Amino acid sequence: MAFLKVLDILMMILGSVGVVYQAICIVTSFVSKPVVFPKAPYDKRFAVLISARNEEGVVGTLIDSIQSQTYPSSMVDIWLVADNCTDDTAGLARSKGCHVVERQDSERIGKGYALSYLLDNIISQGYSKQYDAFFVFDADNRLDRHYIEEMNKAFQSGFRILTSYRNSVNFSDNWVSSGSALWFIRESRFLNSSRMVFGSSCHVGGTGFMFSREVMERNNGWKFHLLTEDLEFTMDSVLHGDRIGYCGTAILYDEQPVTFKQSWRQRLRWSKGFLQVFRYYGPALISRAFRERDFSAVDLTILICPLTVLAVIRCVFGVLFPALGFVTWASQITELVDWVASALLGILALMGLAAITVLAERDKIGASNKELFAYCLSFPIFMLSYLPISFQAIFANPGWKPIEHSGK
Repeated sequence: MAFLKVLDILMMILGSVGVVYQAICIVTSFVSKPVVFPKAPYDKRFAVLISARNEEGVVGTLIDSIQSQTYPSSMVDIWLVADNCTDDTAGLARSKGCHVVERQDSERIGKGYALSYLLDNIISQGYSKQYDAFFVFDADNRLDRHYIEEMNKAFQSGFRILTSYRNSVNFSDNWVSSGSALWFIRESRFLNSSRMVFGSSCHVGGTGFMFSREVMERNNGWKFHLLTEDLEFTMDSVLHGDRIGYCGTAILYDEQPVTFKQSWRQRLRWSKGFLQVFRYYGPALISRAFRERDFSAVDLTILICPLTVLAVIRCVFGVLFPALGFVTWASQITELVDWVASALLGILALMGLAAITVLAERDKIGASNKELFAYCLSFPIFMLSYLPISFQAIFANPGWKPIEHSGK
C-alpha cells in the first residue's frame, strides 16, 4: 500500500541522513584539530545553579569540587534550590557556604520549575546583576579542578552559551551505566567537537552547561519546563540565533543509573520530552533551516526527529494492514526479512560505534579492557531498548521522578 511505502521511504531517508552525518562527524573529529581557546583573565563572576531533591548524600562532593577549582573561589557563588526535600540537603549546603533557597511545590514538579524558582529568587534579591554567567549542574556531578577555568576561556572567546565534556563516575558498574556513559562520551567526542569545526551549534545536555546574564535576562530567568528542559533551552536558543559552543577541555563527571528499571524510567522521560520538543519546536526549526539556510537548525531537527516512533508506527501498521486485508501477509514478511537484515547491520554498527568511542577516549574511561570489550557487545542491547521505550512514550505521561544516586 502507498502509505506503507511512503513511511518506509521516509524512514530510510531520515535514518540514512542520521548515519551519514554521524560518520562525517566521527571522521572530522579524527582528522581535524580540536578547537582550543586562548588564556583569559580571571575577571568574570559566575553563579553556579544546583537543583537538588533529597541529595544530601551526594551534593557535598559537587560543592567541594566547585570550591577547589583553579578558578578563584571568590569569583564563584553557589546557589542551591532544595526542591521538595525531606532530608537535610539544605542544611548541608548552608554549612558549606552556599546560598540556599528552599522550595515546596507538589504541583509543579521538575528541574525546570526548580531552576525557575531559584533564578526568580536571585533576580528578586538583586543579585543577578553581579554575575556575568550562570552554570547549571546536577547534584550528583563532580568537576575536574580546571573546569571553570576552561569554561571561562571559552566564554571570553565570545560564546554566550556553552556545554562541556560529559564523562561518568561509574562507567564500569555494569552494562546499563556503561550504555549511558558511552552515549554521552560519543556525543562530546564526535558530535560536539565536530560541530565546533563546522561552525554550527552544539546541543546542551541536562547538566554541565553555562549561559550568559544576557541570555538569562532575555528569558526572564528560566522559562523551560518540558520534560527535557535542556533540549527545549537548546532549541529556543538556536531559534534566537545563538550559537552554542563546546569546551572539550572542561570535564564533568556524571553518575549514570545502574539498574535497568531506573534507566528505563529516565529514558522514558527523555523520549517523551523529545516528542514534546519536536511538537513545539520542530516546525519552527524546519522553517528556520530553509528560511535562514541555518545548518544548526537542520542538525538539531535531525536530533529531535522521532525516528524510533516512526519505526514503532511502521511495525504496528505492518501487522494491522495485512490483518485488515489491505496488503498481503507475504509482502509484509518480505519487508520483515529486510528489516531483520537491517537490524543485524545496525547491531554491528552500534558495536562499532561503541568500539570507536572507547578507542578514541580510552585514557578518559575508567574500566579494564575486558570490561570495555563486554560493554561494546552490550551497547546495542542498551540502544535497542529505546524501541519499546519510545512506543511507551507515545502514550505515557511519565512526569519527573528523581534518580537515586550512590555518591561514588
